[in-house]
Parts: sequence; structure tokens; C-alpha cells
Amino acid sequence: MGYPRRCCTPILLAIFLFFGLFFSAKGFAQRSMSHEAARALDHQNPVWDSVRFHLPDPVSSNATQLESAADILRARRFLEDAMDYYGFAMERGGEPIHLLNKMGVTQLELRDVTSARAYFQRAVKLKKKSPEGWNNLGVIEYLTGNYNRAIDNYKRAIKLDKTSATYHSNMGTALFDKKEFDRARKEYDLALKLDPEMLQHHSSLGITTRMLSPEDHARFCFELARLYAQRGNEETMLHYLTTASEAGFDILSAMGSDSVLSQYRKDPRILVIVKNGKEMRNRGTTIAEGSVPPPPLPPDKH
Repeated sequence: MGYPRRCCTPILLAIFLFFGLFFSAKGFAQRSMSHEAARALDHQNPVWDSVRFHLPDPVSSNATQLESAADILRARRFLEDAMDYYGFAMERGGEPIHLLNKMGVTQLELRDVTSARAYFQRAVKLKKKSPEGWNNLGVIEYLTGNYNRAIDNYKRAIKLDKTSATYHSNMGTALFDKKEFDRARKEYDLALKLDPEMLQHHSSLGITTRMLSPEDHARFCFELARLYAQRGNEETMLHYLTTASEAGFDILSAMGSDSVLSQYRKDPRILVIVKNGKEMRNRGTTIAEGSVPPPPLPPDKH
């Protein structure tokens, strides 16, 4: 059909960040429209006719072609049709775990957490040692505020795949929400060892599942600054200290008792950051939304 095959890597799903759909645990609700009604509404988009022209025949096409079409439909935001084509690919012999993950992700984009959970549960039922599946279920628990269950699922994912930076960062995020900062820091540290550029990727592409409170956002940035200080990356350290200070965090006090950052406390660059942060807050200037989102919670890695 002329479309290139697309892949969904652990850091590629910029779904909620891109569209500004920030969810709290209480706000992550099921969609209100039926599948048919939502699909009919999608088809009112003038782009639909040009997309429809290139879709493969669900009967005569192979699983790879149908899955590729579903990926394109999802990228174009025709999510109901994407679900159909993932289903067609499954019927034509597509790899079930792979497709169930993608279907669950699509349901998350449709804000149907119940259906997403069901797809991910099917994936781990078919393959109990699926790290992606357990990570996915951890994402669901995190989104619904069940942090202990999320952590348990992330632990299972990590046990099955110790090389995934994503699973460790997800664990760190859940621990951060529980105010277990030492444990969260260790998980972020492990994630950065596995992928030193992980947070830069996530800042531009990651899924932001919910907005942190201003206080948590500021503390989160301070923790990231500490991690980069440990690695000798002063440029990134200063970036996160700047964001923390602008968000109202007293970085000088926190640095004074911190074994890693205390050496920078009298650094002229830090004093400038603190001075500028105070001036910004006095002027009522706000930090751009999404400038430093939490690490992503990507549901699949295909």
C-alpha cells in the first residue's frame, strides 16, 4: 500500500504529551462514545478519504500489511480504525503478544483504561514471562493511582528483562509518587546507566501520564540534577537545578545537606540560578508546561 512499516520503541509514544492530555488518577476515565459512534465521528475528518484510499484489503492482505496499516491509522489519530486493523492482523496470523500490546496502547489513547488493562492481561496470560506485558500492567496501576501494585508489576518486568532503562525509570516514577526518594533515585540511576540519554529522549518524546504538583515537580527536577551531577554532566545538572529553582524549590538549602551537590553550593552559576529563579517568581512567570515531564510510561516496545 506504499506506507513504510513503523515501529513503536519504548520512548516513541509521545501520545499524551503531544496532545496535552494530562491525566490524574481520578481523571483517567473511560471513553464515553461507542466504538461505532467514535469511528463515524473520526471519518468526518477531511483527511479520512485520502487515508482510506491506501488501506489494504482486510481479507486478502497479510498480517504484516494489516499491522502496518493499523500503525499508520494510529499515527493519523484514526484510533478506532487502528483497533480494527490490529484485529484483522491478529486474525491473519499476526504475533498475538505484539498485537495485544499495541491494542492496549491504543485503548489508552482512547482513554479506556479498562479495555487497555484487559488487553495487557491477555498478553501476560498468553506469555507469563513477557516483560512488556508486566510493565504494561504496571502502567495501568500507576495511572489509576495503585502505586504499590505498579511497583510489583515493574519488579516482575525488571526480573524478566534487566536491560530495560524504561522499566527502571517507570519504577522510579512510582516510587517518587510514594515519596520514597532514595529508592526512586536508585532506579533512575540504574536507568541512566542502561541508557545515559534516556531522560533527554523522554523530555521531548515521553508520555506524561499526569501532571505533578508544583512541589513534586520541583523536587523531581532536583533529583534529576543530582543524578547528572554524579555523572559529571554539569550542563544538564544546571538545567534541572534551574527548573527546580524556577518552580520554587529551595535548591541552596537542599544542596547544603546533599553529599553530591554540596560542592556546588557556592558556585557562582548556582547563585545566578537562585537569583533568576526568585526574580521569575516575583514577576509571576510560569514555567512552560511539559518542559521537564516525568519519565514516560510507554506500554509497548515494538
